[in-house]
Amino acid sequence: MAQVEKRGGLLRKSSASKKPLKEKVVLMYDEIFMTEDPSKCSPRFWEELFLMKVNLEYLEGKLESLDGEELMKIKDNINCLFQHCIQALGEEHPIRVVNALQTLCALIRGVHQKNKSTSGFDIINMLMGFDKAELCMKGLTKLLRALLSCFELTILLPQLPELLALQNLMESLDSLLCAEGSESLKSLCLKLLLCLVTVTDNISQNTILEYVMINSIFEAILQILSHPPSRREHGYDAVVLLALLVNYRKYESVNPYIVKLSIVDDEATLNGMGLVIAQALSEYNRQYKDKEEEHQSGFFSALTNMVGSMFIADAHEKISVQTNEAILLALYEAVHLNRNFITVLAQSHPEMGLVTTPVSPAPTTPVTPLGTTPPSSDVISSVELPLDADVQTSNLLITFLKYSSIVMQDTKDEHRLHSGKLCLIILTCIAEDQYANAFLHDDNMNFRVNLHRMPMRHRKKAADKNLPCRPLVCAVLDLMVEFIVTHMMKEFPMDLYVRCIQVVHKLLCYQKKCRVRLHYTWRELWSALINLLKFLMSNETVLLAKHNIFTLALMIVNLFNMFITYGDTFLPTPSSYDELYYEIIRMHQSFDNLYSMVLRLSTNAGQWKEAASKVTHALVNIRAIINHFNPKIESYAAVNHISQLSEEQVLEVVRANYDTLTLKLQDGLDQYERYSEQHKEAAFFKELVRSISTNVRRNLAFHTLSQEVLLKEFSTIS
Repeated sequence: MAQVEKRGGLLRKSSASKKPLKEKVVLMYDEIFMTEDPSKCSPRFWEELFLMKVNLEYLEGKLESLDGEELMKIKDNINCLFQHCIQALGEEHPIRVVNALQTLCALIRGVHQKNKSTSGFDIINMLMGFDKAELCMKGLTKLLRALLSCFELTILLPQLPELLALQNLMESLDSLLCAEGSESLKSLCLKLLLCLVTVTDNISQNTILEYVMINSIFEAILQILSHPPSRREHGYDAVVLLALLVNYRKYESVNPYIVKLSIVDDEATLNGMGLVIAQALSEYNRQYKDKEEEHQSGFFSALTNMVGSMFIADAHEKISVQTNEAILLALYEAVHLNRNFITVLAQSHPEMGLVTTPVSPAPTTPVTPLGTTPPSSDVISSVELPLDADVQTSNLLITFLKYSSIVMQDTKDEHRLHSGKLCLIILTCIAEDQYANAFLHDDNMNFRVNLHRMPMRHRKKAADKNLPCRPLVCAVLDLMVEFIVTHMMKEFPMDLYVRCIQVVHKLLCYQKKCRVRLHYTWRELWSALINLLKFLMSNETVLLAKHNIFTLALMIVNLFNMFITYGDTFLPTPSSYDELYYEIIRMHQSFDNLYSMVLRLSTNAGQWKEAASKVTHALVNIRAIINHFNPKIESYAAVNHISQLSEEQVLEVVRANYDTLTLKLQDGLDQYERYSEQHKEAAFFKELVRSISTNVRRNLAFHTLSQEVLLKEFSTIS
């Protein structure tokens, strides 16, 4: 017997003499794409359709092949297909439900291709028809009350049939998500919801989401996150869906998902959300580490050893892994909106990279960029195992810091720039939170945090094994220092530098307020800040053409003023305060040059006069220190006939002359403006969410469930 080959909905005999045969479901699709009602000749047409295995490829391809005029001719049949899909969601036969879900996904995606430039209401019209849908009275009173608070009722009254159809769809999806039973159905429900949410690039223009706001699935999402088996299977999709829904018209109206997320206090739910986020970020970190090790052990590593490290920057670019802005957005919304989530950041669990769990075979999925999709198994489920004293413990914050250290290395790529900015915004929110600062600075919570460091020709790679266990704030400061040191370049990321300095300042404000004496190598920070000032001065002309560098310079100078004025309250030892003065004196030429530059610009009537004047005034104490100690150091050298003093000799002079130093008290050094999203970051988040929506839609895969798997799961069909 000749073999049968299936391709694109055709059953093709191996013999060339035979005409290709079509699957029955493809023949039924063809009938739908005719102008006649397919159920006229076959009364059981719709019942039989949802027992057939869905051919997503053919159905989507057919929709995409039609032009707008052809699609309008079969709008009635499309309406019928959509209505029968919704009806099938209430069927007892799970096979019918699965096929209806997959068909809905294909319909929505296919119709979207014809409505890319239009609003959600055009898509609703194509799927349901404003003029043909049957008025369903179920839930009418409830819907009207909701509409009165959300819409202009006079506009929507003609469309009540369609609204009720969507209400029924949302109620069916909510029931399937909350019911005990098939994980396959839940997976498809979430993918259908993601398809609905991302049907337009700008989700705030997606009118379909008004019905998702009215008929909330928030509780269903929380149920998935709080239940370990469901979380392992569907946590990633649930968290991404929640992050997108929170961003629907968040600046124009009251978004119920924002309100509800901000008051969640259930520990299991919040921990579940944290585990999903940590899993995705940890998987990204693992992928990057694997690629880095593979790269270092290959041919390029050998070539680099021969010709030196002149190509090290290019090597770094080649091991980039695509960032995961969707999961990062979810982390931001949780940290920003919910104070209770802060506790989740410090929830300890074994290091994910060190714990292995059995991985069940995953269904074949389309190839997607690394970092954009969740791992096939819930590595974080290992958190429920007892902690082993020999295993390095971790938490969500550590995983996030490692992730940040990777994505913030290279900000030339737009996606990585957005990710780097979002990482710094998250750190800003954390640095402002009193409870977060409490555990960041807790001496009893010490961790070994292995941050990724950008390869640079003038420094060696740090040995991972020699990392000390320290309070988590040290890792945050290390990350900020690393960013400062590695991004002084032609395409200067001014915005990221400002945010970086703000994070450091907010941490210092907490330390001053609570008199926390942190044992940290402050010299590394001071050195990085001085080098940054030198970079700003040496590139004054180029940078001033694009940026107000005096804003950043003022912030850096005020950090030094913070140390000078309040350092005795938070620096770990008196010798640390002495070292601060030593660094200022040692690098006095840099501060002198800065003063000369800002004095020159502040005395001219140019656009930078006011900004430069602020820096001039801020330098008063630094200049007082330099002018006070330099003559005494020179005198000490002359009296003792020493051409070049050692560090200890300079410190001896400093300690002996503190009493005669006069400093000016500067106000407001320990004050800062709190983070506000709506007033300053709205444009950034709108663009970010648009990018995430496009990426999620592109990577959605609905045919990951084979018919064999479904038949095995639903072994009986009554």
